[in-house]
Amino acid sequence: MRKGLSIITVVAIGIGAALFVILGRFGSIPSGLPDTNIETTYAVLSLFSVLYGPIAGLLIGLIGHTLKDAIFYGSPWFSWVIASGVVGLVVGFAARSIRIHDGEFGAKQIVRFNLIQILANAVAWFVIAPVLDILIYAEPSDKVFTQGLVAGASNIVTVAVLGTLLLLAYAKTRTKQGSLTKEA
Repeated sequence: MRKGLSIITVVAIGIGAALFVILGRFGSIPSGLPDTNIETTYAVLSLFSVLYGPIAGLLIGLIGHTLKDAIFYGSPWFSWVIASGVVGLVVGFAARSIRIHDGEFGAKQIVRFNLIQILANAVAWFVIAPVLDILIYAEPSDKVFTQGLVAGASNIVTVAVLGTLLLLAYAKTRTKQGSLTKEA
């Protein structure tokens, strides 16, 4: 029985976390609300979560967000770090029901992926991040629920558009199972 993560998954976690940091710096669009941006990082987090599973998604979200905050803001904002990890974890469970490695990502899989990512982002940003902001940092509830609403809604849209496009592009690089035939 295999224990631990494969070398490929560990490398994917490192690359995914690095991309999270880079996109968090150069792929963020200010939302107009303080400390809240429209992030392209969650499309890439979703891609890696579907490809490498829930543990990789969790670790990419946690490590990538922690490093991004530490490098660019001086210290991690752990309520949002945890929320990012939750998004990666929940979306990673989509890999079990989406056969992306077999080149399948049609309408049914797109709908399934987007329902899962909407659930993941809603739980993370509408509930977990604001509640932890209040519990950890004693932030005012009206402020953090507004930030969570803006962050969650923008992440849902970003992942629906960019994440779906990334997964479609990946699926096109894969050979559909049963599409090859043996010549006689």
